[in-house]
Amino acid sequence: MVHLWVRAEQRPNETRVGITPDGAVELLNKGFTVTVEDSPSRVIGTDQYAAAGCTIVPAHSWPDAPSDAIIFGLKELPDDDTPLCHRHVMFGHAYKCQSSGRVLLERFRKSGGQLLDLEYLTDDTGRRVAAFGYWAGFAGAAVSLICWDAQLRGESAGPVRPYDNAEALRDDLQQRLSQLDAPAPRALIIGALGRVGTGAADLCKAVGVAVTPWDMKETASGGPFPEILRHQIFINCILAGPDTPRFVGQEDLTQDRALRVIGDIACDPDSTFNPVPLYDRATTWAVPARRVAENPPLDVMAIDNLPSMLPLESSQDFAAQLLPTLSALDEPHNPVWQRAADLFERHVAADSAGKTDQEKIR
Repeated sequence: MVHLWVRAEQRPNETRVGITPDGAVELLNKGFTVTVEDSPSRVIGTDQYAAAGCTIVPAHSWPDAPSDAIIFGLKELPDDDTPLCHRHVMFGHAYKCQSSGRVLLERFRKSGGQLLDLEYLTDDTGRRVAAFGYWAGFAGAAVSLICWDAQLRGESAGPVRPYDNAEALRDDLQQRLSQLDAPAPRALIIGALGRVGTGAADLCKAVGVAVTPWDMKETASGGPFPEILRHQIFINCILAGPDTPRFVGQEDLTQDRALRVIGDIACDPDSTFNPVPLYDRATTWAVPARRVAENPPLDVMAIDNLPSMLPLESSQDFAAQLLPTLSALDEPHNPVWQRAADLFERHVAADSAGKTDQEKIR
């Protein structure tokens, strides 16, 4: 029977979790073993998992887990030499030609483990079975507007923090914007029909920001896209691939533009496919904006764990979406898990064969 080992996240400002105590009960009732690492920072207390019947173990003890345990987390593993000999369910960020992804895949290859990437758990139509997208969009739009607000005050955006719920975040942002003696900005959202874009649009509309919604139809020409430069805010919500056009590049920085803030919620700065190649690393909760141009200023917001600003809502939503797929871990050749395993094997083989980035994606 399946042994699911829920690890404690080790990244700062990461308090989300991919399974709730109620979800753990469902797995236990199905015959799974569920082990949960203690974590004082997790948005759902360890005591609730203990009350659900889970086995509680010390934080970060997963390297010593039984060999058949499936290690389940969300964000990245420590960047060290810890052997990755287990199956890991997590967001690996390893399949879009990221340099850090190559290192991760090599660690798995050397240790004989396997990555089952949450981003690539898809149904028969290719749609992801679970995603934090809506809350990434909601929070990302909010931080983008916080950066715009700070810029109008002649400042750079200060540290951002988690909120108890979406209403508290919205109310805080409305209060900030109401103190400005300036009209509300206009925002152009690319990927507006997806989960991320929907969340971004809902936040913008809730605080009175007009939205121009774009999706595949509007970007099919391949660019350039001068319309982006005519909006004060541009929010990128798409999962980029080899055919994704460039939305804003270095050549645009010297153009006449209204654009003041880019919210790159997709946040793939080290990917070959990045459609906003203006920055080389993610921004942070402590410093959410990176200034990429002056006169007029242009700031990029690219925090890569935005749903953690609303940790309880985003965890509950994601866990509910994912639970049916987690419950199928005991099914041999389940198509969702099989596709994830096959994708991992293909990328490891491509790296071992020394294939170029373009060869891997063909």
